[in-house]
Amino acid sequence: MAITRFALAAAIMLGISHTLIQRTIPADKRIWKQLIIYGFLNVGLYLGLYVLAMQEVSAGLGTLFVATNPVLIMLINTIWYKQPLKPIAIISFALCIAGMLVAAYPLFADSHASPRGIFTLFLSMLSYSAGAIYFARQDWKNLHILTINGWQTLFGGLCLLPFALFFFNREANVFDDRFWTAVLWLAIPVSIIAVFLWLYLLRDNAVKASAWLFLCPIAGFAIAAILMDEPLSWYTFGGVALVLTGLYLVQRMKTAK
Repeated sequence: MAITRFALAAAIMLGISHTLIQRTIPADKRIWKQLIIYGFLNVGLYLGLYVLAMQEVSAGLGTLFVATNPVLIMLINTIWYKQPLKPIAIISFALCIAGMLVAAYPLFADSHASPRGIFTLFLSMLSYSAGAIYFARQDWKNLHILTINGWQTLFGGLCLLPFALFFFNREANVFDDRFWTAVLWLAIPVSIIAVFLWLYLLRDNAVKASAWLFLCPIAGFAIAAILMDEPLSWYTFGGVALVLTGLYLVQRMKTAK
């Protein structure tokens, strides 16, 4: 499904970018290198690990991990560029980790989460955060966001293609209406519209962009409980509260700058 999703999304975006709005294909080799690296981090590695993790982790817990990206981005950025690590950053990271463990604790008992799944999910978030930093630090030469998203989606999908072919199981793949509905949903609203808006926010104001991640754990657990009947408990609310507190501290520190 992932390969079909990325191929469809990339075809639509590149078709619009290079045909309808007539953006030229990048000629700079450095831009192509940036697109390949960003596609590997943001699609190939991140979503590859995320899909593996979500086979062993509840959907609600997955959204809680996504919300921790501002903290991870700040920590990776600090280490990457050898900046002094502030105490508030350590406190924020500790609160987020504690929150995720608290929310996950009751899920271990009823197989809604596993240690391997949580570790894989954490690795996927590290890749996504590294990709966000890489995107923000590169000079894209006024390249249109739709062009960037189209090519990075294509290259990221190509990174996953060998693994998809190797692990392909014909019996597990049923190309029915549900399959194509899921592909269309993931390709158009998620890979095209949502990622376009996210990249636009990152370019405009990264601080404001990260503030929207506060909605992830709240909306994620609510939707998972309604649509997938996933359990909610005081551990869930306590874990979400700890993560939101950690995010608030990071957000306040960014705003103060």
